[in-house]
Amino acid sequence: MRVVLLSCLMLLAACQSRYVLPPPAPLAPLGREHTDLGRIVDLASGQTISPEQLLSRLAPAQRVLVGEQHDNPDHHAVQLWLSRELSRQRPQGSVLMEMLNPDQQSRVDQAQAAARTWQVPADPFDALAWQSGWDWSLYGPLVLHQLRQPYPLLAANLDRAEIMQIYRQRPTLQGERSSAGEVQARLLADIRESHCGLLPDSQLPAMLAVQQQRDRRMAEALLAAPQPSLLLAGAFHVRKDLGVPLHLGDLDAQTGNVVLILAEVGRAVDASMADYVWFTAAQPAQDHCAKLRP
Repeated sequence: MRVVLLSCLMLLAACQSRYVLPPPAPLAPLGREHTDLGRIVDLASGQTISPEQLLSRLAPAQRVLVGEQHDNPDHHAVQLWLSRELSRQRPQGSVLMEMLNPDQQSRVDQAQAAARTWQVPADPFDALAWQSGWDWSLYGPLVLHQLRQPYPLLAANLDRAEIMQIYRQRPTLQGERSSAGEVQARLLADIRESHCGLLPDSQLPAMLAVQQQRDRRMAEALLAAPQPSLLLAGAFHVRKDLGVPLHLGDLDAQTGNVVLILAEVGRAVDASMADYVWFTAAQPAQDHCAKLRP
């Protein structure tokens, strides 16, 4: 009887360990009728895979890089789901966020130590010196979840003082992948477009240096972090053809990396950019340049 009971308990535990909670329902208002909504694609093969299959493919990776659109609530909900479910598939080593700077790390460490004993700060925004440019209503649930985990939550960006130093004196970027002319030309074009074509040409080299030094910092932080690690950053930062993966390659870590991009339905993502794409509902398009035009 005891043997039968033990066998039943072991079977129940095995079933529970494989059970995956369903992904969150759409929150963004647009694209809910799109045929790609909720579709996850293995970009190497073009095949649609299930959330369970995605987790099984991400779990063995040393470093998982997840790219988001910062203002899309679905992306933050998927990241929270992914963080929870991935940590059930493997012993998570660390989570890193573009939204945290090194000068916040001591505050994060203190808040995490308290949160692990369920003493969440009364005002996490203030306790973490959270930057107002990152909408706390979107990031708060994910950050509070990470604070309660047994693995560290780590900064992956540059401090403002470091950025200003890069503006004053651009460092030489080491590595043939990230410093390739085609890569830098495409990054410059994006910087020019994202700033509405209003930046003087004289500022573009400094802006490019900041962008690439951010990517280099994320790569260095990933390599220094306890493994396996999970990086949450803007989709452009994690792109295989332009961002952090190039810097990982330049740092002799071209293997062990898997890139997942969260993209709104209708967006084009191919195998040169990522290993997997997860299509979500979309936010209304905003013309950020309209208020800058005369």
